[in-house]
Amino acid sequence: MFKVEVQVSDMERGHYQTYNLTLARHPSETDERLMVRLLAFTLNADAALCFTKGLSTDDEPDLWRKSLSDEIESWIELGQLDEKRLRRACGLAKQVIVYLYAEKSANVWWSQQQDMVRRFSNLRIAMLAVVGDTRLESLAQRNMSLHATVQDNQVWLSDDQRTVTIDVQEWFP
Repeated sequence: MFKVEVQVSDMERGHYQTYNLTLARHPSETDERLMVRLLAFTLNADAALCFTKGLSTDDEPDLWRKSLSDEIESWIELGQLDEKRLRRACGLAKQVIVYLYAEKSANVWWSQQQDMVRRFSNLRIAMLAVVGDTRLESLAQRNMSLHATVQDNQVWLSDDQRTVTIDVQEWFP
C-alpha cells in the first residue's frame, strides 16, 4: 500500500486541489507503472475520479469516473491495449483515454493499431515521455508527498528532493 498526498496545479483546466490517496500495488506491477497510474490521476484529477481494481480484474480500467447514475464518464487505461479491450471500453464509456508510457514498444503498437483506433470517436491516446535523467519510479515511496504542475502539455512531478518532467504527447485524435 502506498499513501500519497498530491497537490495538483493544473493550469490547463484551472484545477487546483490536494488529494490524499491510497494506492494498492499489484504484485506484478512495477514502481514505474504505479507512478504512471498516479500521473494519469493528476492529469484527470477531480472528486469523482477513482482508482479501480486495475490489474486485478479484466472488467475495469486503471481509473474511471462515473456519474451519479453509475454511467462511466471516463475510462482511463495504461499501456498497449488490444482491439477487443479498446472496443469494449469505447462501447461502455463516454470518453476513453489511453496513456502509453514505454516509448519503444508504444511506437510499435501505434504503427500496428493506428488504422483501427480511428474508428472510435470517443478515444484519446497520449504518450507519456520522461524528459531528462530522473526516472518517474525514483519518486515511488510508501509515503509520498508530491506536487504536480500541469501546463503546456508537460507535467512536473516533484517531491522535496527531485523533479521529474513528463511530456504528454497527444497521438490521437
